[in-house]
Amino acid sequence: MSTRKALLQSALAGLVALGLAQDGAAQSKDEKEKCYGIAKAGQNDCGTAQHTCAGKSKKDNAPDEWKYVAKGTCAKLGGKTNPGK
Repeated sequence: MSTRKALLQSALAGLVALGLAQDGAAQSKDEKEKCYGIAKAGQNDCGTAQHTCAGKSKKDNAPDEWKYVAKGTCAKLGGKTNPGK
């Protein structure tokens, strides 16, 4: 196989993989929701008024800390989809 053909095949495979990865990322975001009050210390998914980064929560199940969970499962896990409610 020529070098040119191998390079072309690699580039094509990379583009296909990139396209598939983007479809998967968009789909997973649509199927998840923020669930407040279930994150364990150091396992939150984003910042709050108290800190700016994921993984910075100081205590388990803080009401303003959240994690992404599968859509429709938050209440089953004991959390809330809105922090103030």
